[in-house]
Amino acid sequence: MIKVEKLNKFFGEKQVLKDISISYEPGKCSLIIGASGSGKTVLLKSLVGLHNPESGNIWYGDVNFSTLDENGRKEIRKEIGMLFQGSALFDFATVEENIRFPMDFFTDWSNEQKLERVNFCLKRVNLINVNKLYPNELSGGMQKRVGIARAIALNPKYLFCDEPNSGLDPHTSILIDQLIAEITQEYNITTIVNTHDMNSVMEIGDQVSFIHKGEKVWEGNSNDILTSDNPELNEFVFANNMAKRMKELMQKGQVI
Repeated sequence: MIKVEKLNKFFGEKQVLKDISISYEPGKCSLIIGASGSGKTVLLKSLVGLHNPESGNIWYGDVNFSTLDENGRKEIRKEIGMLFQGSALFDFATVEENIRFPMDFFTDWSNEQKLERVNFCLKRVNLINVNKLYPNELSGGMQKRVGIARAIALNPKYLFCDEPNSGLDPHTSILIDQLIAEITQEYNITTIVNTHDMNSVMEIGDQVSFIHKGEKVWEGNSNDILTSDNPELNEFVFANNMAKRMKELMQKGQVI
């Protein structure tokens, strides 16, 4: 579990996170949503230590991540997998080398052990015979799968995904969502997804936190979001005319 307590973050005089408190449970996909500039990316980066909040606490289990020195944080990071926006694969490295990277950095495993783990992770994301290919030889969806394989290489307790469907077509996006959800449940991972994709929210949103102007103003699940009376959330979710019309029909009981 990850527990966030009254997190505040400033850039200069601008406050971008305001008393954020959220708990994230293992085995669930917890989504952070919000408009551009709302603070959701800053929150995600704060959780993994890329930003240092001015106040508040971030707990990984019973360990207060906020009070750890860099060596202590490195130990926690061994238990974290990251799926970056755009996958962030190394263009100069093969698929196998990309997935090996966290093992090379964090473990003293033998080459045989690393290769075995690479092949296991590739099989888990439904990729075969791609070890020696380079990222530019793969489709966008395949690159995302390689990114997921790298993220789970160290069998993490925690998985962070930053806009995992960015640049993907709707069908491939659904497949990536389903893969993230399957891995989360199968390995009982605490998974946090930063997204603006409402399809992802409806597909895998076990827990959804809506950030508005740096504040958490709503929390629920994918079912709750359709019936919320929070004005800021409704403005975000039902932004276009089709979505607004669907909301109206739902309120009248004409959409099941």
